[in-house]
Amino acid sequence: MAIELSTAGTEELGSVVAVLREWTREDVPLQLHPGDLGWFWRFGIERTAAATRIWRRDGEIVAIGMLDEPDWLRMSIAPELQRDEELARRIAGDAAEVLVEGKVFVETPMGAMVQDLLFKEGWNPDAPWVPVRRDLSTPVPDPGARVDVIGAEEAHERVGVQRASFAGSTFTNERWFAMSDGLPYEDARCLVLRNDLGESVAAATVWSAGAGRPGYIEPMGGHNLHRGRGYGTKMVLACAQALQDLGASSVYTVTPATNVGAVATYEAAGLQPLAEIRAQVREA
Repeated sequence: MAIELSTAGTEELGSVVAVLREWTREDVPLQLHPGDLGWFWRFGIERTAAATRIWRRDGEIVAIGMLDEPDWLRMSIAPELQRDEELARRIAGDAAEVLVEGKVFVETPMGAMVQDLLFKEGWNPDAPWVPVRRDLSTPVPDPGARVDVIGAEEAHERVGVQRASFAGSTFTNERWFAMSDGLPYEDARCLVLRNDLGESVAAATVWSAGAGRPGYIEPMGGHNLHRGRGYGTKMVLACAQALQDLGASSVYTVTPATNVGAVATYEAAGLQPLAEIRAQVREA
C-alpha cells in the first residue's frame, strides 16, 4: 500500500501519543519521546497538532515527525521499519516539503535507513549531542533536599525557575497550564527543588512513557542565582526518583556534547553517557 503523509488533527493527537509510548523501548535507538510532544504542548493543542506529521501505510502509523522549529524536524519511526527502504525514501523525499527553505535539520533514530539516504543526497551530520542514561532497576539515592511536585497553585514557581535558567525563555504561567492539560502530561511531573531557606533553586519536568519504558527529563534547569552549589545533581536524582515511582525502566536525557558541565552534572547523579547522536543538516 502507498505511504501517506498528513498533518495531525487535534483529534489524532491521542493516537500519536499512544504510538510514541509504544515505540519507546529499551531495545530501540533513542527517538522522539512522548515527552517531546508533551513539552511542545505548552504552545496549545492546535499548534501542537499543526507541528505534528504522520506517515501511514495501509492506515497504520509508521512514522511520526514533530517540527520543533520550522527548520527542525524530529522523527520517530516504527522500530521494525527503521531499515525499511520504501518508508525511508518517502521520509527523505518528504523532508524537503515539510521544512522551510534554507538551512534545515532532520533528527532521526541513529542507524535508520533514512539517514543513509539523506547523506547520499548531500546532507551532512550536525554537531554531536550526548545521551545520558541511568537504569532504574535499583534504588536511587535520596537527593538530600526538599523537592516538591508542582501543581496549579505553585505553577508560577516552576515557570520562574525556567525563566531564570534559560536566557530568552518564553515559558509563562499560561503555557504551563496548556502543557499540563496535554495528553502526555498524564504520565509527567513538574518538580521544584528548594534550598534550606525554601527558595526555588532548580526545576525539571519528567515524562514517563508507561511502566517498564524509558522515562525522559525535558527540560531541567538551575536558577541563575543559585548555580555552582550542587543543586543540579540533586535535581537529577529527584528526577530519577520520580520516574522510578512512575514505573519507568530508566531515565535519560540528551545534551549538547559541548556542554561538558551538564554532562558532568548528569554523571554525578549516576547517568552514564551513551554513544553520541547527530541530526542531519542540509545547508542553504
